[in-house]
Amino acid sequence: MTLEISPAARDALESWLTAARALKGNSENTITAYRADVLEFIVFLTSHHAEPQGLAPLARVTTPDMRAFLAHLRGQGVGSRTMARKLSAVKSFYRWLAELEGFEPTAVMMARAPKFQKKLPRPLAEDAAKAMIDTVEMQAADSWIGARDAAVVTLLYGCGLRISEALGLRGRDLPLGESLRIVGKGGKERIVPVLPIARRALDTYLRLCPYDPEPDAPVFRGKRGGALNPRLIQKVTEAARLQLGLPATATPHAMRHSFATHLLAAGGDLRAIQELLGHASLSTTQAYTSVDEVHLMKVYAATHPKAG
Repeated sequence: MTLEISPAARDALESWLTAARALKGNSENTITAYRADVLEFIVFLTSHHAEPQGLAPLARVTTPDMRAFLAHLRGQGVGSRTMARKLSAVKSFYRWLAELEGFEPTAVMMARAPKFQKKLPRPLAEDAAKAMIDTVEMQAADSWIGARDAAVVTLLYGCGLRISEALGLRGRDLPLGESLRIVGKGGKERIVPVLPIARRALDTYLRLCPYDPEPDAPVFRGKRGGALNPRLIQKVTEAARLQLGLPATATPHAMRHSFATHLLAAGGDLRAIQELLGHASLSTTQAYTSVDEVHLMKVYAATHPKAG
């Protein structure tokens, strides 16, 4: 059954999304998730109250309404992490709507999603990260494709790039110098240093690649010349980690985690690492301190003469 959403509620949702896109620089993926999450909430209220929810009913949402919504999500098998994300989107929408319409969104703001255990990053050991790069290069039959895959993974580990950021490089970004300007999530810009090993890996790929690096074209190409699909990097990394006997957590994103953890272990400053990774919040970067502490305790337990 398709439930009718009031035109006023739909217009308000689209106006909020437009503001979120313009003022906060949210990506299209984020906007799509926001739309789906808030629309799901409005649809629930429509069903819950058996009538379309215009702006006035939306302003009268109660604590029991919020409890019923969270119970509905649990009944749908929605996990705690996803539930927290959906509730966060609804709260953001209500903050905006309350300011626009002049009401107090207390019931929505006081709602609490169940707590979830935040998963810590799972970095590779330094020798495993280096072996991953070497092994990735050997997976392809064509030498230029092997060089391409190695260059991508080297940028993830050597510069701490997200896979989307590495694959987002264009011909106009070449040649790489000692630093690179990256536009990451939410349009946030950062400058990352480019190690000589990363430049060499990219130069090798460019020398072998049969496609010219035109200014507006992607640096990393697929076999037929189109933009490289990130799934191909995930597949080649999976093949390499199976060959090396590494755990399933040895993914392309784990190379970025490894970059951060190894910098921290070498005495890197947490604020500097936050900037290099492009994290909006220091709390996101602080997860790496927990990873490093776990590593240190394992080393301590294995090597300290009093630990046995």
